[in-house]
Amino acid sequence: MVETHLKYPILLSILAAVFTLALKSAAYFLTSSVGLLSDAVESLVNLVAAVTAYFSLRYAARPVDESHTYGHEKIEFFSSGLEGMLIVAAAAAIAWYAVQRLFAPQPLQPLGPGLAISLSASLLNGVTAVVLLRAGRRYGSIVLEADGWHLLTDVWTSAAVLGGLSLVWLTGVQLLDPLIALAVAANILWTGFGLIRRSFDGLMDRALPPQEQAAVRSAIEQHLGPNMDYHALRTRRAGRRRFVDFHLLVPGRLTVQEAHTLTGWIEESVRGALPDLEVTVHIEPIEDRASWRDSALLPLEEARRARGEMDAPSSSS
Repeated sequence: MVETHLKYPILLSILAAVFTLALKSAAYFLTSSVGLLSDAVESLVNLVAAVTAYFSLRYAARPVDESHTYGHEKIEFFSSGLEGMLIVAAAAAIAWYAVQRLFAPQPLQPLGPGLAISLSASLLNGVTAVVLLRAGRRYGSIVLEADGWHLLTDVWTSAAVLGGLSLVWLTGVQLLDPLIALAVAANILWTGFGLIRRSFDGLMDRALPPQEQAAVRSAIEQHLGPNMDYHALRTRRAGRRRFVDFHLLVPGRLTVQEAHTLTGWIEESVRGALPDLEVTVHIEPIEDRASWRDSALLPLEEARRARGEMDAPSSSS
């Protein structure tokens, strides 16, 4: 089951998408404006994306099982990527229709009622976007954040459409209508590619941002005693959960209990630095030369140290 604090914002998004789609479709039929049609198409994408997000959150909430021992949270990246692809498809459709209108202009109907209806839909989207973004940031949900940013983009898109059509209304230059639609399509396309890139990074286990890695390193280093070090730090994210693993090099004379106690302190400190974090520590004897040749990450870390991006090791082999 989807957690309550995630369920209600996404259900609000679905409900808002249904209402805004109905309102913007009515605005298009009243005016025949391709700009308002582009706005209505994006609301259709919003609805599909919100429904997809809801089901992805339900799947991500499943506990670990034998086939998915790391959990199911990565489905959130798939959902975000699908939303990005839908946005790109919508942008292409809007651009195609706008180009046709450029070469075969059609007269617009009175714009006043349509603009009023579209403005109401935009206000509803704006409120929903704020709710989703706040919930996404508070609970670390990439799905809610993606949906929130998508809706916020829709609000700015609608504002551009409304402003442009107001100019058409005032000047009578109807060529502005398809040009507005093309500008909207370009903006939607940018948003779609951004979501696709973010999802690709997640599915490819991109490392956590530098500031989060720095927080992890600081939490580890404050517990290192004499003749101790660490390396092969790896980080990634799956939905709300973050994963960190590294090799902890300690004197070989430490007992299992002593090494375990030290590891517990470090894990607690690292979890305190970042929320929703799972830490895995591999303990190795610092005197063993093999401990310094057991990861493909070591040359990368040495290069970073040479550039001064990492503290020098506390001990060497």
